[in-house]
Amino acid sequence: MRTERDTLGEVRVPEDALYGAQTQRAVENYPISGLREHPVFIRSFILLKKAAALANKELDALDAGLADSIVAACDELLNNAETYRSQFVVDVFQAGAGTSFNMNVNEVIANLANPERGTYKPVHPNDHVNMAQSTNDVFPTAIRIATLLLLNELFPQLDALGDAFDDRGNAFADVIKSGRTHLQDAVPLTLGQEFRAYAAATRRATRLLRAAAGELRDLGIGGTAVGTGMNAPRGYRHVVVRRLNELTSLDLTAAADLRESMQSQLPVAAVSGAMRNLTFELTRITNDLRLLASGPQTGLAEIILPAVQPGSSIMPGKVNPSMLECMNQVCFHIIGSATAIDYAVQAGQLELNVMMPLMAFELLFSIEILKSYLPVFVAKCIAGIEADRAQCEAYYVSSPSLATALNPIIGYAKAAEIAKESAKSGTPIPTLLREKRLLSEEEIARIFTPEFLAGQAD
Repeated sequence: MRTERDTLGEVRVPEDALYGAQTQRAVENYPISGLREHPVFIRSFILLKKAAALANKELDALDAGLADSIVAACDELLNNAETYRSQFVVDVFQAGAGTSFNMNVNEVIANLANPERGTYKPVHPNDHVNMAQSTNDVFPTAIRIATLLLLNELFPQLDALGDAFDDRGNAFADVIKSGRTHLQDAVPLTLGQEFRAYAAATRRATRLLRAAAGELRDLGIGGTAVGTGMNAPRGYRHVVVRRLNELTSLDLTAAADLRESMQSQLPVAAVSGAMRNLTFELTRITNDLRLLASGPQTGLAEIILPAVQPGSSIMPGKVNPSMLECMNQVCFHIIGSATAIDYAVQAGQLELNVMMPLMAFELLFSIEILKSYLPVFVAKCIAGIEADRAQCEAYYVSSPSLATALNPIIGYAKAAEIAKESAKSGTPIPTLLREKRLLSEEEIARIFTPEFLAGQAD
């Protein structure tokens, strides 16, 4: 152990630790979850510290040698992230605003930049690494950068999901089936139309998420403690944003009102809400697929899911919709996280919302679990779905609702009689039409096709 000092006194720190006294206090104060900040969040923080050092050097606020040492330390951390991951030890549940984690980063950079750990000479964590910054503007800026970077990894996976639904939609374009409204028989459509609708819903929700993410590009960095920019050199906020753009290519902008950007975390709420809406759609679609695959003998059994694992420890041969069940659980967690973020966002008071550590963890974790699961979900579930064509046909030809297609041909009253007789006797409607000689074989062949029954809207 080595002894370090902060404004509260002496603290014993592990000898090999790059962090220092304030980080050690946080480790002792918040032994809560054992969870650490997301790697992308750590990376975003370090990118921000590098951009700040470059801006302070450019504005002659920081000695060039000190700035270069900070930049070199940041580059070492960025280029060897796995090596240094263990140095970021503050629990995700920590003091309000994220001061503990900000100081964790400041101390690691300072100790890496200095020849001897714990001396903070010549580079000091507060005076130099944290120059022209406050946790209050650094932490929300890092949330925005990290979220944008992680969303850039999520969006291609969502696009791939939409493509997979479209692919299955094309494969099932000729599979007529009974529609269902109120979970009761309705007029026919094709299985392909159902799946293309899933693709459209996924893409709409993704567009809304992209639109919400655009608000994150507005940064309050340079506002320091309360949005007034105290202790920041003139022009600093614009220079640091320019430097961040050079490092990230995220098309970031300086916030028009730094007070608002400190008080309000509405952009975080918007992205979290868009994530929640996306997962509501995915939950709805997933539940549909579970219904369509239910069976194989006592459910709908209109689609066949890829078998990925045995479904029971006691029932031999049972296969469950395991990938769909996992997607449900991922979605439920994201919905719960969005609720936690809602509470955190509304909890801001006066010049600062101190609940940012919770927002950062819940939002990034939500994006991470969806991003990680989607490729597996697409490959092992959606892409391998097959249609049970015989089952789909058996349902649709026996559904009394099929008589609706006859309204403009034989009239509503006669169509109703056919529907009632079909429901009572179980005789398919096409068979009744033949038996009663109500339509010719040519007419029957024309009507009972995907184009006639399900293609008129297109």
